Amino acid sequence: MDEFSRTTRFRGVVDLDPTDRSNGRSTIYVYEAAVRAWHWVHALAMMVLVATGYLIASPPPTLPGEASANFLFGYIRFTHFVSGYVLAISFLFRIYWGFVGNRHSRQIFHLPVWERAWWRGVVWEAKWYLFLVDEPKKYLGHNPLAQITMFFAMTLGTIGMIVTGFALYSEGTGRDSWEYVVFGTLLDVLPSQDVHTLHHLGLWMIVIFTIIHVYASVREEIMSRQTMIATMISGERQFRDDRND
Repeated sequence: MDEFSRTTRFRGVVDLDPTDRSNGRSTIYVYEAAVRAWHWVHALAMMVLVATGYLIASPPPTLPGEASANFLFGYIRFTHFVSGYVLAISFLFRIYWGFVGNRHSRQIFHLPVWERAWWRGVVWEAKWYLFLVDEPKKYLGHNPLAQITMFFAMTLGTIGMIVTGFALYSEGTGRDSWEYVVFGTLLDVLPSQDVHTLHHLGLWMIVIFTIIHVYASVREEIMSRQTMIATMISGERQFRDDRND
């Protein structure tokens, strides 16, 4: 690859491809601005949804005074609904960008389960996270284990929360609303309380995923052979060694 001949930093990168762009130094442009913007918008929307969703499931104590003087729970619900729309619209945009963006923008939407080398990468990264090997492999995009997590927790998890959330929302908008036409049929299959339970379980799944995601990102930024958090800010992946695996 002539594009990468100016530096040896890319030796040993498992998923290096001729289509990847180097800036001529020691980094490769991985995450486009649209992907990075979606990541932070999605994270913010999720934080607001988790906080307001918890309060909806476990309402705060009754406020003193006349009911007409307080609209706290209404504001909580309104914030939850607006954040839900932000999440859904941004996710639709993310799906669109998976078609028009670079190859790294598509990683969270599929798993190359037919590739034996990919499964070997899953096992190796699992050993790395369990402190059973001295160092991880070098990847431009998500490593195989992270790709599995992102696919199930982020992609499928987001779809599940959008479907159950808008199904519950359609109970208030009525049968003539587009929300009910698109999502309300779920209530014909499952009782409303079961959908509530699934949505609430999804909330705690998000909490658990966020804890693991933040821990893994900080750990990789410090201990791995490439940048992690910095890459989601600048879009460029930098490698810290020029060794082959």
